[in-house]
Amino acid sequence: MRLEPFHRVDDTPFDARRADIERARGPAPRVDHDPIGLTALDYGDVVFRFQDSTGRLEEVTRRAPMLYLVGQGTVADVPFGRLATYVKAHDGDVFARAGFLVSPRLGLAFVPAEPDWVTALAAHCIDTWRQMGAAPTA
Repeated sequence: MRLEPFHRVDDTPFDARRADIERARGPAPRVDHDPIGLTALDYGDVVFRFQDSTGRLEEVTRRAPMLYLVGQGTVADVPFGRLATYVKAHDGDVFARAGFLVSPRLGLAFVPAEPDWVTALAAHCIDTWRQMGAAPTA
């Protein structure tokens, strides 16, 4: 996976719409709708999640045995097995949610103990991840 945080995942910009993805890749073999208002186009090797209400791209999830990070002053090739260590060293705001390690600086989320699936996040998704499962404030 080549990630330019908040801008592009491989050849897909974060301003892509569902029609753009379907034009480039064809119809998704599987389409899922979840209870939080996201539609997932599942191509097997990659999943694109779009906000139902706005149509904007929220997340791109794909296998990433090697993550190529470009931008925000970063150029790095990070093997998935070292991703948790890398994220913790390069993002002081990293946090855990629902088993995922989330990096606001690098715009990604992943489960360190699982196989090498990485989710690239749109910038506007970070606060949603922060609020997910967080302890309520008094």
